[in-house]
Amino acid sequence: MKRQKILYWLSTGLFSLWMLGNAYAYLTSEEAKRLCVHFGFPDYFRVELAVAKLIGVIVLVLPKLKGRINEWAYAGFVITVISGFIAHLASGDSFRNSASALVALILVLISYATYHRLQPVKSITKSATTGFLTAVV
Repeated sequence: MKRQKILYWLSTGLFSLWMLGNAYAYLTSEEAKRLCVHFGFPDYFRVELAVAKLIGVIVLVLPKLKGRINEWAYAGFVITVISGFIAHLASGDSFRNSASALVALILVLISYATYHRLQPVKSITKSATTGFLTAVV
């Protein structure tokens, strides 16, 4: 369990710092503005991404914000980093320049997997209507 906590906080911390730096750059850096233009994104989208990343990081790092909102934050980040990878490749960037998004994806997936390993599961029930197994926390 201790190893899982260390892995969770290490991956979550590194990913969160990365996203905070990215959000800050989106809001302040001319280079980030040029990159968004290079991708073909409208300028307002850069600001939306920055705000969404800030909110997502807050959700991931605050222990009180767990459950469904946490799942949405992880989903948003996975979509964002995969989209970033695709945007780099589609706009003509090399695989090497695009690969940082894959590193971010690995970090967020490690964070997600270890987050779930650390969550207590009290019981697993089978839904009478759907037949699917459901974990009850």
